[in-house]
Amino acid sequence: MTDPLGQSQVLPYLVGLSKQGYQFTLISFEKKERIEKGRTGIEKICQESSIEWCPLLYTKTPPVLSTLKDLRALKRKITSLQSVARFDLVHCRSYITALAGEWMKKKWGTKFVFDMRGFWADERVDGKIWNLKNPLFKMVFNFFKKKEKDFLSHADHIISLTHNAKQVIHSWKEVSNQPVPIQVIPCCVDLALFDPATIKNASIDQLKAELGIPSEVEVISYIGSIGTWYMLPEMLDFFKQWLSKKPESVLLFVTNDNPDHILMAAGKAGITAASIRIKPATRTEVPLFIAACDYSLFFIKPVFSKKASSPTKQGEIMAMGKPVICNSNVGDTDYVVKEYHSGVLVNDFSNTDYNKAIEEVTGNDHFNAVTIREGARQFFSLEEGVRRYAEVYHTVLNEG
Repeated sequence: MTDPLGQSQVLPYLVGLSKQGYQFTLISFEKKERIEKGRTGIEKICQESSIEWCPLLYTKTPPVLSTLKDLRALKRKITSLQSVARFDLVHCRSYITALAGEWMKKKWGTKFVFDMRGFWADERVDGKIWNLKNPLFKMVFNFFKKKEKDFLSHADHIISLTHNAKQVIHSWKEVSNQPVPIQVIPCCVDLALFDPATIKNASIDQLKAELGIPSEVEVISYIGSIGTWYMLPEMLDFFKQWLSKKPESVLLFVTNDNPDHILMAAGKAGITAASIRIKPATRTEVPLFIAACDYSLFFIKPVFSKKASSPTKQGEIMAMGKPVICNSNVGDTDYVVKEYHSGVLVNDFSNTDYNKAIEEVTGNDHFNAVTIREGARQFFSLEEGVRRYAEVYHTVLNEG
């Protein structure tokens, strides 16, 4: 919960569901350095919503064995909590915790919601985290692909981030009880936090001044970490084509990543440091940074596992009324861009396609901040996400 994702994609839902009368015990695994800094803030949020938070320490190494150790710790914690008050429902986020959820269902008959988040085992391979030439990783991959079918077959309800993934799952004949019950809930956005009406022009001017960006210069932002999935070289190649038409433009990276890595990649792409800005930001500061840009860019590897991916940044950018420049074949991104006229799609990572997208975005006067924000409200709103979770809980708890 001390990671940014926990604060944007877990706690807001639990806070919203708590207001509807649901009582939660939250078990999370926390990195030692993060919990030392962030424990107090998370405890405050949980206490205000009567959420019992039980943080456990996350271990990263050695691979596989550390995960088994964490899983044993999780089961011990669950067993001790069960001795005090039996749980009606276990909501498992991704595959490791689903092992415990399935165990609870078999041991105590606990209702089991599998919030799969994505095709996790395939992500590990697509992201080159697991090399299937290594016999250990091959064995682990096969184990989780089998468990994936078990989770989907045995869960009382499934949460998918995308409609695209839901269609894939319903095509799998190895899953019993098809069509299994699936609710689609994308990575939602807090429209109260990401609200352009709360940002003053003076604040934008001050930020640009601090970053050394003249007020008349166009700014493209990249929001978030540059990890396994985001295609930094391709995004820089795109920006290089942009600079050939608008040489004064700036690419602003709002990230906690190492600036040297970004600047080195920019240099390889033939982009000078003068055209780049890199600045870290807290979650509450991100809306101001988005407000200070004209467009926001992200390219994600269009591999199989990304059919189940819902980029958190897409809803946040749209909520601020800004158009996105992104690639196709990732989750429901294509649909959202087209349905809500919220940006442009790059279909092929080539200069030809980059230039085509640049012509479309710069020569297009139909982007409307109000319309784009309304699209975020319709597709990504936190209130709708909470409503759908509540609907799943109600259905599961009242069955049989």
